[in-house]
Amino acid sequence: MHRATVTEANIDYVGSLTMDEDLMDAANMLEHEKIQVVNVNNGERIETYLIKGERGSGIICLNGPAARKAVVGDIVIIISYALMDFEMAKTFKPTVVFPNAANRLV
Repeated sequence: MHRATVTEANIDYVGSLTMDEDLMDAANMLEHEKIQVVNVNNGERIETYLIKGERGSGIICLNGPAARKAVVGDIVIIISYALMDFEMAKTFKPTVVFPNAANRLV
């Protein structure tokens, strides 16, 4: 997910990143999948896991300790990784999603 906008930061949640389910589907991401979040605004990088947000909501919410790493309006890159054998890796094509400023698919 390239250049999504943080819509919420909820320190009082256990942890994770909540993402609009439409965005998850477009990026082939799964709930509870380990992700890396890179904050373009401040350079912070964190690892956490993904949970489903309301479909069509545009939500990108850092929860728990992750909420300390971004503020509403920050731009983030959300990365997931996959393990595969060498031959498969040679032909693998990652899915890259570029949401608009409201975190909607264009």
